[in-house]
Amino acid sequence: MELLHSKIKTPNIFYGWWIVISAGIVQWYSSAVFWRGFPPFFDAILTTFGWSSAATGAALSIQRSESGLISPFVGTIIKKFGPKKVMAFGILLTGFSFIWMSRMQSIWEFYCAITILTLGMSFGTFIIFLAVVGNWFDRNRGKAISILMAGAGLGGLTVPLIVLGIDAFGWRNMIFAVGIGFWVLGFPTSLVLRGDPENYGLLPDGEKPNKTEIKESNSKDSGFTVSKALKTGNFWKLAFASGFSQAVFTSNLFHLTSFKEFGLTTTIAATVIGLSWWGDISGRVIVGFLTDKFDRKKLLAISFTLLTIGIFGVSIIGLENNYSFLPQSLGIVLFILFFGLGFGSSVPLRLTLVADYFGRKNYGSMIGILNTVGAVFGALAPLLIGLTKDITGEYKYAYYVLSFAMVLAIPLVISLKKKTN
Repeated sequence: MELLHSKIKTPNIFYGWWIVISAGIVQWYSSAVFWRGFPPFFDAILTTFGWSSAATGAALSIQRSESGLISPFVGTIIKKFGPKKVMAFGILLTGFSFIWMSRMQSIWEFYCAITILTLGMSFGTFIIFLAVVGNWFDRNRGKAISILMAGAGLGGLTVPLIVLGIDAFGWRNMIFAVGIGFWVLGFPTSLVLRGDPENYGLLPDGEKPNKTEIKESNSKDSGFTVSKALKTGNFWKLAFASGFSQAVFTSNLFHLTSFKEFGLTTTIAATVIGLSWWGDISGRVIVGFLTDKFDRKKLLAISFTLLTIGIFGVSIIGLENNYSFLPQSLGIVLFILFFGLGFGSSVPLRLTLVADYFGRKNYGSMIGILNTVGAVFGALAPLLIGLTKDITGEYKYAYYVLSFAMVLAIPLVISLKKKTN
């Protein structure tokens, strides 16, 4: 087993933090151009081709579903091939999928490009970063994941820039540049990733290798087996609660389009969405300071409460103008203040709770399985919104359903109970 001492001399800064920073940059970019920045592209694609909301939303639903099917295997594949090769493969496919999308002429090409994108991002972003960072930290895991996911939060601030870029250069040129950008940022980052710190003579958090007293929880071999974790009520409570939040978040694919239907101009709608992501990044940063000091379960319940208020704000924006007791401006304020803050703060909390409740041994696989459940809910949301629009002619009814679903997530989190392996 190769020791880090032969390749990387003991640094002043723990090497795990370099992984966090490098991965955080790619997380920012993937969020900026897809997870949060894709709605303007989505809107432009709908306008160009005239495809129905349901048909196009179904493609994005497939993306979520396929991502869920792939995610459980990412941890195992990382152990077999190493994070560098796995990420490089994922980045190669991701860049290619966006380039293909920039040249597509039919809906079947859109579906194919989305399918390749799913495979690429499953291996090149998010899951692989969590699996690696989760193994390099124990005592500071919450802080490290918060910093990593803060990169994703920053991506939301670029939505107005995406809109301006599409107006200036066209969506095809912009999305082509997105694909090249993935290669420029992703390939160098893949070289920074490392497997378990023990493989290089280090311990999580930068603990000294000769330290005699090491808690069992720090061991890479401690924690639940996957099969045992799946038999616990805690896993399914956390999975369903996270799934509801993923469904609410995935609705952002339709925010720009639905806000325009609610009477907002494109510029104002994009600005409102961009302002909400200031809350997202703030939530991730704030949680970074709180997560290792307070009960994460209670913090997550608070985060989900804020997210519930935020998505309910979208429902208010969609109300008819004659509902003067709930003015549209109130919905806009609630959305800006609480949607991003609630979701952003919840991300590092629920990801860290996986290690708290199930250990480090199979952290990558557990995150992957949790993502699978979340992907099912995330896949249903675009389909729900698209079908609701096509059937009723309005988007607002789907947001009523999502608001109610988010309410159900709060008691699920509160009922989590800590158990030993």
